[in-house]
Amino acid sequence: MLWFVLTTGACNLRCRYCGGGFPPSVVPHRPRFGVEELAEFIKRVDPWPAVFFYGGEPLLNPRLIRGLMDLLWGRARFGIQTNGVLHHLLEDEYWARMETVLLSIDGVEEVTDRWRGRGVYRRVVEALKRLQRLREKAGGPATIIARMTVTRDTVIDRDVFHLLGLGFDKVHWQLDAVWGEEWDIATWARESYLPGIEALADWVAEAPAGRLRRIVPFHGVVSRLLHGSDGWVPCGTGRGALAVSTDGRILACPIAVRERWAHLGDIWSGIDEEKQARLGEILAGCRSCPYFQVCGGRCLYAQAEKSYWSRERLEDLDWVTRSFLDTVFARVVPAVLRAIERGEMTPGDVLYDPLLESTEVIP
Repeated sequence: MLWFVLTTGACNLRCRYCGGGFPPSVVPHRPRFGVEELAEFIKRVDPWPAVFFYGGEPLLNPRLIRGLMDLLWGRARFGIQTNGVLHHLLEDEYWARMETVLLSIDGVEEVTDRWRGRGVYRRVVEALKRLQRLREKAGGPATIIARMTVTRDTVIDRDVFHLLGLGFDKVHWQLDAVWGEEWDIATWARESYLPGIEALADWVAEAPAGRLRRIVPFHGVVSRLLHGSDGWVPCGTGRGALAVSTDGRILACPIAVRERWAHLGDIWSGIDEEKQARLGEILAGCRSCPYFQVCGGRCLYAQAEKSYWSRERLEDLDWVTRSFLDTVFARVVPAVLRAIERGEMTPGDVLYDPLLESTEVIP
């Protein structure tokens, strides 16, 4: 399973789309458990876990990162989702033992700094370069992913190509939707996002054997289409992926820190499997959709929390998601199938497990 471990509720940035961390009354800024307690819980319920450090900003508590990695070393794979600004707080030996590092960066410098803060882009690039040098010397981290938040200022093809040009192994993105303030996502998608998705799709289609794996949303969709799915959200939230908050609560989703439906137990009493099974009710309205087996409802949190955006804007978001999928189906999938027929790729090359990299797949 994938375990998101929240090391703190605090964050060193105040990005415009999230406001910066969680209040300490909701997610304490220091854990209320010993690292040994957490390690014993994970060992007890999962023989081979994937542990990803999360926050707030996880690097604000490097002590927990070091401690858990030391206690679970040899029986877990590790990763982190971080803004990268505080990369200097964690030593090389721990960075080298990470399988996957996701650095939050939104594209070109102007866009990143506008939404994340002045100078953030430069400091994330510094973190990227450090990790690249470390990989050359020590062999890790194995995969470095640019994790974008896509806003109304994003030009998706420009920004993705820019990040790949910086040397990121892969790019993944999530839309600034539902959790943030409501905006006219449909007009933006028609004028900018969807044409940019078509340009990215055509780029992948030119050489899918080398390029498909670099665009996580495309890779994940093609994998689910060709290999089938479990009829659940691709990120695995609530089933294959759970989160542990700093107060010891077990959560279905790492951002659902306030919502009672997402509270599935704690590290002392264990997981409430009956409540966990009822999470499927949240996706009931999506199951008749012809896109469901690939999309999986896009996001469990967004399906459960529909009060943030108006019904009209949520319908616009559904349209954007379907249009994104249609482009992948029409432009990327045929190219991948031709590459398999020519022997340039195998079906195994297409297989992608987002739980190994803590990605959501559907933007």
